[in-house]
Order: sequence, then C-alpha cells, then structure tokens
Amino acid sequence: MDTQSLATLTEHVLLKLAQLPQGAQRLFHGRGRCFPGLEQITVDWLEGQILVALFKEPTFDELDKLNEEIINWTNKPEWNDSKAQSLLLQHRSRERSPTECLWGNYQEQQIVNEEDLLFQLDLGKNQNSGLFLDMRYGRRWVKENSQHKRVLNLFAYTCGFSVAAITGGADFVVNLDMAKAVLSRGRENHRLNQHDLNCVKFFAHDIFKSWGKIKKYGEYDLIIIDPPTFQRGSFALTKDYQKILRRLPELLTENGQVLACVNDPSIPAQFLIDGMREEAPNLEYQYRLANPPEFLDIDIESGLKALIFQKTSDEKLTN
Repeated sequence: MDTQSLATLTEHVLLKLAQLPQGAQRLFHGRGRCFPGLEQITVDWLEGQILVALFKEPTFDELDKLNEEIINWTNKPEWNDSKAQSLLLQHRSRERSPTECLWGNYQEQQIVNEEDLLFQLDLGKNQNSGLFLDMRYGRRWVKENSQHKRVLNLFAYTCGFSVAAITGGADFVVNLDMAKAVLSRGRENHRLNQHDLNCVKFFAHDIFKSWGKIKKYGEYDLIIIDPPTFQRGSFALTKDYQKILRRLPELLTENGQVLACVNDPSIPAQFLIDGMREEAPNLEYQYRLANPPEFLDIDIESGLKALIFQKTSDEKLTN
C-alpha cells in the first residue's frame, strides 16, 4: 500500500457517497489495478455499513495512516448526507479475516437489497459476507432468463442465483453445495424474498458423488456453474471443471443454456470456451456477460468471467 495514494482513495469514495448509494455496491475497487498503490484495498457500501477490506498486511505505519485517512471520512459532508451507519475494516490477510469497527454501530448481520432481491449478509464471521457483488449482472441475467424453467445451481453458496431464478419465474431450482451452513443461509435468503420453498431443493453434497441425485430432478433448462478456484479435498478448477462440463449434455433440455463462470485472475475466458468445445461440443458459446462498471480492471481477463452457452442439436453439430 502506498500511503501517498490514500488521497485518491478518499476522493473516489467521497464521490461515490455524494451519489447517495443504496443497497449493496462497491465504492472502490483497487483489486482491478487501475489505482497504483491501492491494489490491495476495496470499499463496499452495504445498506449504510461501509466495509473497507485490506488484502495485504501493511506495516504499522501504513495501517495507522490508513486508519487516520478513512476515519476522517466520517467528518465529511458526503458521509453525513449518505447516512452511513458504520465504518468497518476487514483484514483479509489475517487468519479468519477479522473485521473491526472503527466508527458507528456495527451490525454483524445485515440485510441488503440488490435490484429488488434481498440477501442476508454475515459481516465479521467469515472471509466473505455471503454475496459476491461483482456477480450482480449474472444474477440479473438469471432473473431475466428463468421464467418457467427448471434450474440447476452448482456450487450454490448462499443461493443468490436461486433467489434470482425464482424471482424471475423459474418453476424449480436445485441448489448443490458441500457446505450445509451456506445452504441454510440460502434457504433464509429465499424466505426473505417470500418464495415458495416447495419450488427449491437444497443438497449439501459433493457434486462428483451426486450425479444420480442431480439427474433425478432433471432435465434442466438452465445450469449455473460458479465454482471456487480451489476447495480442499473436493475441487481444483483447472483439474475438475472439465469433469462437470462433460456431464452437461445429458442434464440439459434440448435448448438448454449454461452460465459458466471463472473468477481466477490467472485463468482467461478461453479456458471455458476451449473446455466446453472439448468436453461438450454441442454446447455453443454465445457471449460473455459484462462486469459491473465499478469493477473496472486493467485487464478484462483478470476479472470475473461469466459466459453463456446454448445447447445445439446433434444435426447442427454434424453439419
């Protein structure tokens, strides 16, 4: 962290606060490497709570200067006008990613509204709050493309895609994730949105041991794949993604679609395009979803990759 660049951080955050942010959104994205010296800092607005995340441990002097800079935000008119309630600092490089409250009233559980979808966040308990803000356009796309569809949501986490799908009129959603706790949060997210849980299934299983159960509820009109880069003992993206791709044709309806995602800065979109061509050649690449503008990145391949594929007929494939 370059303390000389902290004025730039303040300038951008205050500019965003002056626009009176609502819901959940990123105010500053240093991780995109567009702001030299601030590559390890992000700032999020979470329904009035402002979360500053620090991804690399600074020196004591750097941390003191950062604290002084950001606490001074609370004296600015933009801060008061935004009605911010708290200022939180999360140390992502430390064990368990602890969060401290530097100002205001800290709420560890926070409900946020993203484009009329409600989500419960847990701040301070885990490294991630329960909602990945860079996937906003992905959830929007699912909401707009789920009417009367059966949806399979792999690596469901807290079921953000499932909430979007049911809101968009999906007939049925199957959520699968190894972590029972995040699926429980997903169930609460559906309840927050007053959804009929008879239309949603939650399976806390290893995907590679669950193909039979997955097929039982298919075929699916839409399959969403949004895996972690690495999950100890169960998933490594570069080794295991292909195992999922080759299963897709038998799980999809005739005109089924796939939203396949990668969020590793070292892996380009072409990894998915090539993998699909090799493992599921009757799934044709359509287009890549844009990322929200606040997630500006110096290299488009370093940010989130969310790609749409469409199943084609065997006849078209042979032609």
